Amino acid sequence: MSVPGHTDVLIVGGGVAGCAIAYHLAKIGITDVVLCERKLLTCGTTWHAAGLVTQLRATRNMTELAKYTGELFSDLEAETGQATGYKKNGSLRLAKTEARLEELKRGVSMARLFGLDADVISPDEVKERWPLAETNDLTGAIWMPNDGQVNPSDVTMAMAKGARASGVNIFENTRVERILVEGGRAVGAITQAGDIRASKVVIAGGMWSRELAAEIGVSLPLHAAEHFYVVTEPIRDLPANLPVMFLGDECSYYKEDAGKLLLGCFEPHAKPWGHKGIPEDFCFDSLPEDFEHFEPILEMAIKRVPTLSKTGIQLFFNGPESFTPDDRYLLGETPEIKDLYCACGFNSVGILSSGGVGKALAAWIRDGYPPFELADVDIRRMQPFQANKRYLYDRTKETLGLLFQMHWPYRQYETARGVRRSPFHDRLLKTGAFMTEAAGFERPGFFILDGGDNEIKYSYGKQSWFDVCARECLHTTHAVSLFDQSGFSKFRVEGRDACKILNTICANDIDVESGRLVYSQCLNENGGIEADLTVTRLQENAFLIVSIGTSQTRDLGWFRRHIPDTAHAVITDMTSGLPMLALMGPDSRALLEKVSGESLSNEVFPFGSSRELEIGYARVRATRVTYVGELGWEIYIPAEFSQYVFDELIEAGSEYQLGHAGYFAINSLRMEKGYRHWGHDIGEEDTPIEAGLEFAVAYDKPEGFIGQKALIAKRAQKPSTKRLVQVRLACDEPQPFLYHDEPILREGKIVGSITSGAYGHRLNASLGMGYIQSKDGINKSYVDSGNFEVEVACERYPVDVQFAPFFDPANTRIKH
Repeated sequence: MSVPGHTDVLIVGGGVAGCAIAYHLAKIGITDVVLCERKLLTCGTTWHAAGLVTQLRATRNMTELAKYTGELFSDLEAETGQATGYKKNGSLRLAKTEARLEELKRGVSMARLFGLDADVISPDEVKERWPLAETNDLTGAIWMPNDGQVNPSDVTMAMAKGARASGVNIFENTRVERILVEGGRAVGAITQAGDIRASKVVIAGGMWSRELAAEIGVSLPLHAAEHFYVVTEPIRDLPANLPVMFLGDECSYYKEDAGKLLLGCFEPHAKPWGHKGIPEDFCFDSLPEDFEHFEPILEMAIKRVPTLSKTGIQLFFNGPESFTPDDRYLLGETPEIKDLYCACGFNSVGILSSGGVGKALAAWIRDGYPPFELADVDIRRMQPFQANKRYLYDRTKETLGLLFQMHWPYRQYETARGVRRSPFHDRLLKTGAFMTEAAGFERPGFFILDGGDNEIKYSYGKQSWFDVCARECLHTTHAVSLFDQSGFSKFRVEGRDACKILNTICANDIDVESGRLVYSQCLNENGGIEADLTVTRLQENAFLIVSIGTSQTRDLGWFRRHIPDTAHAVITDMTSGLPMLALMGPDSRALLEKVSGESLSNEVFPFGSSRELEIGYARVRATRVTYVGELGWEIYIPAEFSQYVFDELIEAGSEYQLGHAGYFAINSLRMEKGYRHWGHDIGEEDTPIEAGLEFAVAYDKPEGFIGQKALIAKRAQKPSTKRLVQVRLACDEPQPFLYHDEPILREGKIVGSITSGAYGHRLNASLGMGYIQSKDGINKSYVDSGNFEVEVACERYPVDVQFAPFFDPANTRIKH
């Protein structure tokens, strides 16, 4: 069968994701769609998926996508006439330890933000719902009645049928050999049945996606791994409505399967597969059995469900599924090529995510931007190097198992480490740095005291580094500390049109004199915050942009796509070549004056200014700004001089008790000051008005800026119905720690949630930031007159709430 010569949207891949996208495109009226599957629908990973349909995920937005999937599956069979095997039999998540129970209870509190039914139950209640299970060693569990299971192949066929009924063309046995790219845009594909021109192209090819994308210079970091489960022989009188049961402490899950039990696992040390390529004829294939690898799981399962000891195994299955470096799937428009979208790397949650993914990506394709905040899964969070095959092979050994391991706050990856290192790396290790990782960058989390632990002992409360972090925070407050912030993203924009273009992209006015720094956001057309950054004018036609390290790919892509082809301006990524040290604390001025030989008084070097200084034999750029709420400078150093400058600062710093501090201290210090973090406290759905950042908006710029109209319209609606607030626990010690997605209540009703949190050592209190909402508007009176609480692990605690930061709200410390 020949393929059409042109289509609006071409989808590559006929698994559950590809069919869900086609189905939802048709739902919103985009029916000129072609889906090409290399073999037969579902033949890669979908057909052998366990088919679990659970809703509670690690983050709010991923939970929202999974929640919609369950709702879709409830009605899909009636709509299409295609059986799906969907049944709402509920799920149990069991805990053997108090820590696991707290993790589950925190999930229950998050579930209440969007009306998910979730209840904490006792071991006896687990026994009532799952009589075959041993429950004497459990500490508790949670019950989610609206979870269930589905037949993966059938539900995929139902969505394919629904798409076809609306006019979508689905071609099986039609391999896409290469994506066509012209002028930086995807324009179609070469298939074995002919060329197809397309306005948009979607890669939903599962474990084949990485190689297909790599051929055109696109990074899709994913790697296949072996995934094991067994299906027993029929078990007499096995209840057909038995809930799905998860036991993370034993790496296992159980579900009823046509009178049999399916036992699957996510073992701690996984087996990557397909590293040297996937066989061309791979179709409905399984991988060789490895009973020795599965045996430890089975031994625990026999103790948990004793009937397994006298039940035979009918099927031992091993099939590949694809995993990403952070266990979150890859979704959205690729930063490298316009009009090329992806939906892949589903980390064994493809079935339960498919409906939400299909709906979200269909809207993204139609509108050109995501329908809501999707930073958790946005492909732009990834770094290009993360598609490195060896990196993926090593990381995949860990990420499969992490699905069922404890989701500790601040948990660090153990595999594929040491990839990106600042020039100060070895020196910092000798000083006692415990390295953490973000976007592959090794950076100090904290500095180990003599005789201290060189590993993290995880907890939902005070972790092993708590006292060390307190020391670093207080030393920064009373003396001076050095922070390695080389992992921050740094871009240089220059050309005669640079100022004009940046002033259009940025909400604040960056047309300032040379040597001045401007804090700004980049907004989308709806007024939402796409990037949070500083812009320093170096010269008339040259600017330095600095943003967080995890947004490097995203922010660079945003600027590149908004610099017109005809403009005389170019952006260059300087991240690797411009390491940065931050010198922070009340003694930072004296130390920097000593090494530079210059006066750095307020009159000579005011807050927000930037200029070159000499440190020893080197020239550096020093910018007076802070992310920790103390007097300080960011020092940008050409890479070849960086170690020399570091040594000069350390040598001179002994007179001022110069100390080292890490990123855990930064998080605590910035929380006390209410400094926002993109991806947590601000994002695509949050406007500067709602985020309390309107001071960084220049409404009266003659040339205007992206998002200006939407922001002006929002500004006219006073007071705002949504606002970011600062939260401080008002209860006695020990105070629970806030992390993210804890409900905020006013007069006993949920009005918002925490976006990020930390313990404030300068204030001796547990702190958080979060948005609250009210249809009648939020102003100071609304905040001051309310009785506020936060819910942590199903317990409520009183909190103080205000707009201003709790530490130094007048900014006297940073401007003195």
